[in-house]
Amino acid sequence: MNLEQKVMDQMKTAMKAKDEVALRSLRALKSAILLEKTAAGGPKEIREDDEIRMVQKMVKQRKDALAIYQSQGREDLAEKEQEEIQFLSQFLPEALSPEALEDAIRQIMKETGVHSPADKGKLIGLANQRLKGKAEGKTIAETVSRLISPSATP
Repeated sequence: MNLEQKVMDQMKTAMKAKDEVALRSLRALKSAILLEKTAAGGPKEIREDDEIRMVQKMVKQRKDALAIYQSQGREDLAEKEQEEIQFLSQFLPEALSPEALEDAIRQIMKETGVHSPADKGKLIGLANQRLKGKAEGKTIAETVSRLISPSATP
């Protein structure tokens, strides 16, 4: 079942249960799906990796808003963002633990022979491709920086 079908099914359930958090989150997700489908001129089919990227973007937007609301002392709005983050996260694949992420990046370094700080960008790009949906880009970049630094041991 694709993401659009899951969203529609869960919307029906959320409406019946009067679950405001789920309904608010699902409506935002449905809107993002429709925008993605109609982007670039005409209707198109959305691939699974596009769905994951779209949900990741929505979660990141809510995390950014959450940080802003918390810094401004708007706990009422921060709570709504936190609820939506938790709800939307169910549509993402399980994230890698820090140890598993580090192991995966070390494996990529071993396979490609990239160990130099000069090749840091190349390694980040490869890691982002291979670990798409399993770790955030920022976390991947931080881990690569730590592993590839001159003081790190390969």
